[in-house]
Amino acid sequence: MKILVLNNKEVRELLSMRDCVSVMTDALVSLSNDKVHQPLRMTLSPPGAEGTMRLMPAFMSGDHSGYGLKVICNFPGNVIKGKDLHQGVVLLFNATTGEPLAILNASEITAIRTAAVSAVATKALAREEAAILAVIGSGVQARSHLEAISCVRTLTHVRVASRNIQHARRFAEEMDGLYPFPIEAVNSVEIAVRGAQLIVTATTTAKPIIRRIWISPGTHLNLVGSSTPTAREVDTATIAESSLFVDRRESLLNEAGDYIIASREGAIGPDHIRGEIGDVLSGKTPGRTTDREITLFKSLGLAVEDLAAAEYVYRNAVKIRIGNWVEF
Repeated sequence: MKILVLNNKEVRELLSMRDCVSVMTDALVSLSNDKVHQPLRMTLSPPGAEGTMRLMPAFMSGDHSGYGLKVICNFPGNVIKGKDLHQGVVLLFNATTGEPLAILNASEITAIRTAAVSAVATKALAREEAAILAVIGSGVQARSHLEAISCVRTLTHVRVASRNIQHARRFAEEMDGLYPFPIEAVNSVEIAVRGAQLIVTATTTAKPIIRRIWISPGTHLNLVGSSTPTAREVDTATIAESSLFVDRRESLLNEAGDYIIASREGAIGPDHIRGEIGDVLSGKTPGRTTDREITLFKSLGLAVEDLAAAEYVYRNAVKIRIGNWVEF
């Protein structure tokens, strides 16, 4: 038996952002239609350790069925070392025999599929004419989200803010020339957010960096930076006064500090959740209902997203013969 090993460069070559948006749409619809089985992610947090390890298993039935498992380590200290804070692998298994099929670079899968899911939510929830994007953060996810959002909306201006203005400026310089619209580094989150019609938060903050009073009517937000009960990127008022959509309800109730803290403060309850994005795509739940409504998509990241991306990459790799086959 042989197993296929794909590195980050090969994953990137095999999984374009536009294709991943389509793959994530199908995966989220499958989740909505009960074709996916996945438990909550398990987190291993040893006392005194530099980082954490997370296990994310899933099974998906249908035309592209299979088992998948993402094992990912989260090391916040990697940022100052110039490394991605996410390190790990995605394992793909045959749905019929259980045989391992592939080992894929998880950092690249995560970077692409997370942004693609935000693009799916943006396409479903944001106003058609939304064209001014605020990106909060300047790391891997900021870069992939700029690409993803530009796939589903015709952007005219992007403002980026980061904890370190030099990082924001470097981001703007690196992106300059890659897109047909200006990308401006600004000195504060408030400057970035005021007047924006689309907002992406891709930070490692534990405390709110966005206040409701900065957000214009009709804005759409994608919150992607935190996935723990104690961390959040926006204040309680933002959650309470937005139409809240999620990738998975169970994940939100157990892992999303943005929701959990606001709920603990008594500002919202479970009925505040408008629905899962897969249900919006399936027509089971309405999305945006008015032009002035603030829509908010809280992304936790799901194992089925990794599985669907890995299965798509594997099929492409076999078709065009990319990657290393190893005796196993």
